[in-house]
Amino acid sequence: MAVYDSLARQGAADAPPRDGREPLSLDRYVERVKQDARLVENAHQRLWRMVAAEGMVDAQGHPYPFFSRTLLGIDDTIKRVVEEYIRPAAMGFDVRRRILLLVGPVGSGKSTLVALLKRGLERFTSSREGALYAIVGCPMHEEPFHLLPLTERESLATAASNPRLLEGDLCPYCRWRLENEFLGRTDGFEVERIQLSESNRCGIGSYAPSDPKSQDVAELTGSVDFAHIATFGTESDPRAFRFDGELNIANRGLVEFQEMLKLDERFLYHLLSLSEEGNFKTARYQLISADEAIIGHSNEHEYRTFKHHPGNQALLSRMVVIPVPYNLSIRDEVRIYQKQLLPYKKQAQHIAPQALQTAAVMAVLSRIPDDPRPQHDRMSRLEELAEQSAEAGDRRPGEGLTGLDPRYLMNRMAHAISAGSECVDAMDAIRALVEGVTRDPFVDAKWRESVEEWANVAERRVYAEIEAEVRKAFLIEGEGALYALYQNYMEQVIRSVEHADPGSIDERLLRAIEMRLEVSESQRHQFREEIYVAYRDLETRGAGASFLTQNSLLRGALEDKLFNDLRDVIQLSRPDGGDLAWIERAAANLVTSKGYCSVCATRAIRQVGAVLRR
Repeated sequence: MAVYDSLARQGAADAPPRDGREPLSLDRYVERVKQDARLVENAHQRLWRMVAAEGMVDAQGHPYPFFSRTLLGIDDTIKRVVEEYIRPAAMGFDVRRRILLLVGPVGSGKSTLVALLKRGLERFTSSREGALYAIVGCPMHEEPFHLLPLTERESLATAASNPRLLEGDLCPYCRWRLENEFLGRTDGFEVERIQLSESNRCGIGSYAPSDPKSQDVAELTGSVDFAHIATFGTESDPRAFRFDGELNIANRGLVEFQEMLKLDERFLYHLLSLSEEGNFKTARYQLISADEAIIGHSNEHEYRTFKHHPGNQALLSRMVVIPVPYNLSIRDEVRIYQKQLLPYKKQAQHIAPQALQTAAVMAVLSRIPDDPRPQHDRMSRLEELAEQSAEAGDRRPGEGLTGLDPRYLMNRMAHAISAGSECVDAMDAIRALVEGVTRDPFVDAKWRESVEEWANVAERRVYAEIEAEVRKAFLIEGEGALYALYQNYMEQVIRSVEHADPGSIDERLLRAIEMRLEVSESQRHQFREEIYVAYRDLETRGAGASFLTQNSLLRGALEDKLFNDLRDVIQLSRPDGGDLAWIERAAANLVTSKGYCSVCATRAIRQVGAVLRR
């Protein structure tokens, strides 16, 4: 024990975690608090330190890695939860007297966010930095400082400049023990290290509303233990009461209210006193102190109904309401699918590069509301969001509050992946998402048409990407053909500008390139002269060979012309040896550089060929 006493004097932060539930005297606990005031943090301070311990920004620039490693695409929501609720509450502002209410559509991540806080508290309070102590035997595992007389607590609070030491009071059970079992002597109590745990009902509570007729407020505040009334003689004896309501057991941590606004008014008004004064009322007992963060979540419809009811203003004024909309980042939507789907596919199965991207485009497109104003339509906004690397930034009104449910998307993509095909490509993803709606007899026609429209947009967008990649794959192998086309083109430009025999000028080739550069018939002579002068200038400096690499617009037009000339090769159902080898090399390029497999690379080339035929 001498060794342990030495460690105790160094402070709890330097002491090793205590094994099991080895008891500690109240005096020794007080000495530890003098060394490390974090031991008497309130629930909000503990939450903030837990979140901050993971860092402020991750390597990709996402705020608060505690959340962002799991919750993708809702950076703005995460920032608001931390910076509008957790941090100011921890600093002591009146925000700690508020209820945090998360409002958003189904599947937006509300319950996941709360679950992260609950699991985080379980881990944090088991670590050295999150050490937490409670009175041994207290049903509400309350702060041991509540045992001290108020005068002693006042002097300690003044010396430590910590008003937190004055907050709270003994629960009825511990007060009965103090007065009757220990005759007012606090040295009979012991203190133990605890770990918050939802499964052990210690510091983390959760309540979900049920049938209003069967809801009992005792589920929140505890109930009489009728088996002990005969032993202790009265219902007002704390030993005959179960302090096992969600508000009781959530003391020192947090309590979650699922579908909070569906609660009966009797339940909600219990939260008024708890949020504002830090206590709640149980029949036959004084106000019971509780230190806990109250977090609820609800959907938008329930919130709007609740908000417009005049009788709910008192509760609304005690809430910090934060919207949790759907993700609007295509990149983050893909990351969500990769995290939730790819670990469960067959090992030998391949997911084509555009498969998840296509589902993400459909998802984000569905979450953008219609806006008839110029540059505000769905497609314009989609392209704007596609260019952003992270969170969608300043959302427009209504964005992310409706659209395809992430759970539906996961279900349909899981269906496509589990179907057993060797490779799942973009068309498989579109087919799975659309079929889920068209085969559902409960989906109205308007919604079905909308999903089909979003699928068409996604298909066009993904085809453009596939065509660009197929084009590049063929042109890599056709670099020699590209340079030959360039030399032929420059030769025709020189002949045209130097007024060679018109019969020797390939006007069709010149116009084929110029039209791709949007050069009109009347502008063609001026354009050719500009090309000629620029080429000759480089040539006189010995850099004529670099003209093609320096002129990206011209190179793009030449590549487009060359790829257009390759249609015959791509369209062949039975290409000859040379053409077949070219196609195989292009497919190999897709596999090695773009993440295709042999199956989806062949499909992509055939798909581009089919479109070219049309």
